[in-house]
Amino acid sequence: MIGYNFSKYDPSQQGKSKFEQLLDIFLKMLAYTNGDAGEAMQWMNELDKEYNLTDDEYGMGDFFEDLKKNGYIDENKQNGEIKITPKTEQGIRRKSLEEIFGKLKKTKQGNHQTFKPGNGDEINPETRPYIFGDTLEQIDFTSSIRNAQINHGVESFSLHEDDLEIRETDFKTQTSTVLMIDISHSMILYGEDRITPAKKVAMALSELIQTKYPKDTLDIVVFGDDAWTIEIKDLPYLQVGPYHTNTVAGLELAMDILRRRRNPNKQIFMITDGKPTCLKVGGRYYKNSWGVDRKILNRCMSLATQCKKLKIPITTFMIASDPYLQRFVQEFTETNNGKAFFASLDKLGSFIFKDFESGKRKTVY
Repeated sequence: MIGYNFSKYDPSQQGKSKFEQLLDIFLKMLAYTNGDAGEAMQWMNELDKEYNLTDDEYGMGDFFEDLKKNGYIDENKQNGEIKITPKTEQGIRRKSLEEIFGKLKKTKQGNHQTFKPGNGDEINPETRPYIFGDTLEQIDFTSSIRNAQINHGVESFSLHEDDLEIRETDFKTQTSTVLMIDISHSMILYGEDRITPAKKVAMALSELIQTKYPKDTLDIVVFGDDAWTIEIKDLPYLQVGPYHTNTVAGLELAMDILRRRRNPNKQIFMITDGKPTCLKVGGRYYKNSWGVDRKILNRCMSLATQCKKLKIPITTFMIASDPYLQRFVQEFTETNNGKAFFASLDKLGSFIFKDFESGKRKTVY
């Protein structure tokens, strides 16, 4: 007698092989293990024991071999250490993008159209008569020569100003973004993992810009006692440290990066869970973890004012709900004339996505 095996229908897994289904889980595990492939594989085995991810036909050993065969991991034959490859790093970013923002089709050109005509690389089908100040590159010579032939005849060709037609190009906004991520110790305190959602958002945002807005720039700044930049490829390995929160150092570095960017549109996104508690004065660190320190706060407000003068809005995503922290964020935001969101961890990605996308629909002069 022929039997049938019934299982719960999962539309997200439709058409996926067993390897692809396990790969989705593996990529998620890597975000939680800071890119440690060995630890991720241990978690895969534990999940397999509890939820029967594999069967007699395809086991976890088969999955491990397929990871190597398909170039997702490299194994050191001398000590048995396994590491993820650049292909996997991109896979984690893409998985984060799909999870937070949905699937996006890669485009060859930036997609920041506005209704304001101007210099750009997208040709507008509409033409208009020449006016003083138009450049030579804007002249539609085919239409202009046709006009000259109609107006003055074919035999004695002459081209006058009234014959010229201008073909405009659509203006496109290009944006330089610095994403600041707090990696102070509080990001993993009290049993709540705040750094993993922040990393996933950063990976999704970087993949979004690289696929949909490739003419934009994204720089990642992490800040603890000090601030430094990291490469997009290093995001899966990002960890918190025994640091205080030197927001000033992060803002100073972000401003320095944006000063060197030629795009007229610049912005800072800052993900943090706490107040500034650290400041570098000369060669020493000034620290105060108790309440809001006026000395540190004043320096933050000064930088917020400088950013406002430079037309660099700061959008703060506060993943904490303490009333005194909200007051600090409100004062900081008003000083910069920026925006602030008090985002829960599960909504952080959608908050950032909506804010980033809404900025693309504005005409920035």
